[in-house]
Amino acid sequence: MVPNEQNEHHPANIYPITMMTREDKENLLGQRGIMVWFTGLSGSGKSTVALGVERELHRQGILCRILDGDNIRTGINNNLGFSAEDRRENIRRIAEVGKLFVQTGIVTLACFVSPTNDIRQLARDIIGADDFLEVYVSTPIEECERRDVKGLYARARRGEVKDFTGISAPFEAPLYPSLSIDTSRLSLEDCVQKVVQLITNHNRQK
Repeated sequence: MVPNEQNEHHPANIYPITMMTREDKENLLGQRGIMVWFTGLSGSGKSTVALGVERELHRQGILCRILDGDNIRTGINNNLGFSAEDRRENIRRIAEVGKLFVQTGIVTLACFVSPTNDIRQLARDIIGADDFLEVYVSTPIEECERRDVKGLYARARRGEVKDFTGISAPFEAPLYPSLSIDTSRLSLEDCVQKVVQLITNHNRQK
């Protein structure tokens, strides 16, 4: 290699192309893009509520996409573990992908434990605060353990799963969530309607 010759992938040699605008995409779809970020313990009901929201939005003719932790980790993030560094990279990649969906005018529902305020702030910063709605699924850990459909809490209690959020690793409740729902107190239908109303109200203000 010639000294000082720059690699083709060096930042100085990257020139983003000029694409059609977000407004063009939203006008085509007749809707506004938004990220609804569901956070909460494993088993709290994040994905179940998001699925209900997806079905309701679809019924209303609104294009929606769910990004779920298990599905993402079998695809784009299948090379990541659960160390602090990998968890952060997991969220960073998800936020970057989510940003693309939002800027295409798609209502995007992200379901991730994302246990700390810092890691959720990372997602918010990438996506943009104006396009980020944080929904805290605040279901108590006792109820999450009772459900334990994956058997993860039982394994964590036995010490078989390290750094498991809520057992051997902390979960920081959001300080100022856009919405807080407890699936042990509210019906699925009520939870879905609250999230749909949150999205509707937000888009009316834009």
